[in-house]
Amino acid sequence: MASSTVIAINVDRERVALAPPDSSKSQKKKLDRFYCQTIASILNQKPTNGHDMRKLIHSVKVGVALVLVSLLYLLGPLYKRVGENAMWAIMTVVVIFEFFAGATLSKGLNRGIGTVLGGGLGCLGAAFAQAVGGVGKAIVVGIAVFIFGAGATYTRQIPNIKKKYDYGALIFILTFNLVVVSGLRADQVLELARDRLATIVMGFAICIFISLLVFPIWAGDELHHSLISRFEDLALSLEGFSKEYFENDNHREKKSSANFSSKCKSILHSKAKDESLVNFARWEPWHGKFGFSYPWGKYLKIGEDLRDLAIIILSLKGCHDQSSEILEESVKEACEGIIASLAWTIKELGESIKEMSKCRYEEMIVPKMKPVRIEVSAIVNPFALETCLENSDGLGFASFVHSLMKMVEKLEELAKEVEELGQLGGFHENS
Repeated sequence: MASSTVIAINVDRERVALAPPDSSKSQKKKLDRFYCQTIASILNQKPTNGHDMRKLIHSVKVGVALVLVSLLYLLGPLYKRVGENAMWAIMTVVVIFEFFAGATLSKGLNRGIGTVLGGGLGCLGAAFAQAVGGVGKAIVVGIAVFIFGAGATYTRQIPNIKKKYDYGALIFILTFNLVVVSGLRADQVLELARDRLATIVMGFAICIFISLLVFPIWAGDELHHSLISRFEDLALSLEGFSKEYFENDNHREKKSSANFSSKCKSILHSKAKDESLVNFARWEPWHGKFGFSYPWGKYLKIGEDLRDLAIIILSLKGCHDQSSEILEESVKEACEGIIASLAWTIKELGESIKEMSKCRYEEMIVPKMKPVRIEVSAIVNPFALETCLENSDGLGFASFVHSLMKMVEKLEELAKEVEELGQLGGFHENS
């Protein structure tokens, strides 16, 4: 048999004896104190910016809406009147309560219209099927489901309807099928549609009341501020480009290229956000400076012009990298002046929209653009025929000047759009 070895382990009895008997309790108290301090610090932490505060407000509003709509279940008298149909009110709050007030109103009205149309046609279809009776009842229901389901699905694919009424068409399909298929008797179908519509209206009313009247978050304001910030980003991008390529090497900022490039790229990805916000803003009621007929569609055209300018600014970097240092030094002052004038014009247009004051195109923008056009022409003439043909780097310089000319033209077009926005939107005159 294999021999076994026993190793004796000496226990320090004195050390054990010296340990306090309630050490585990003290450690538990320390852990409890640590957890309490952590939770308190989280609760007392302030939001980093206004957007975080709006997220917090939206979350609280949704919680309050859910509590109010849950009273249909919690309170006996209300539950006796609505019964199990109260779940439709809760479902309505969960589904239609969105971050922006316009989005909530859009979804709520779409849900209401889809429910009314789907329920009404479903009741008619069920009643007609009951009148036919026998085997023909199932055939009528099947034909109705196919025709209305296929027709509504095809309608959802039409671009103009998909943007505004896609959710309403979806609810129509759902409600119609639920009502027409579950309609055993015409009187039961009418009662079922009436009760469900009543609870949906309750949930919709709670959502609209809280969304529009309790710290409302407007999509129009978000779109307005977003557009203004893009004007500022474009102006800063031009200034960053000028600092990087036309200042002395000792004063150039290494990170400026990444900064102005990232701002321009963020502007290029703003189209989807603009379209969504414009759609929500059109549903919103009169609030603040924005009336019922405010020209939100103009924001899409202005945003498109800003994206075109961002593309031109990004192309300036590539064109400039291909030009020689000799050409750069020869037109350095002229290019700095041109870019400074363009940046100033962009800032003025953004400030006009921010203050909602009319842009005086003929008085302010045209006098500023005429000298810029003259300076660009002065740059082109000496080098267009000689230097650009003799020096291979001159092609890059020619592309650079061409991009500047395109920017001037696009900026004039943008100024006209801003002026038209001021006229349609009722902007005030500059004092």
